[in-house]
Amino acid sequence: MVKLRLRRKGSKHHPVYDIVAVDARAKRDGAFLERLGYYDPNTTPSTFKIDHNRAIYWLNVGAQPTLVVHNILSYDGVLLRRALSFKGKPEEEINESVEKHKQIAKARYLRRKELRKKRAAAKKKAEAAAAEKKE
Repeated sequence: MVKLRLRRKGSKHHPVYDIVAVDARAKRDGAFLERLGYYDPNTTPSTFKIDHNRAIYWLNVGAQPTLVVHNILSYDGVLLRRALSFKGKPEEEINESVEKHKQIAKARYLRRKELRKKRAAAKKKAEAAAAEKKE
């Protein structure tokens, strides 16, 4: 069985990953069939680059993406592009839909980042109030 998964590169405490098509029995950093792109979780937001055509090819021949790779493919619009091409949509409409999807995903990321900051600030404020109340 072929899997689409991450292959670790980079130095200690600073991982960078290749997205590869690999035999499921191979080691994590062992031999692979094809490199499809890369993923760098150390930047904000995370950076990734994927060859859409090759990723769709491997998905069409039965490759199974791991959970993380599935999320990356979804975020980048590869799965949307594949679904729309199955429906027979024209290339211009597919590209437009993928760009719209990427904008929505980026806006969602930024909105959730702000919510996390607000929650952390509220938690600190509540802890400070509780500590002040005890004294």
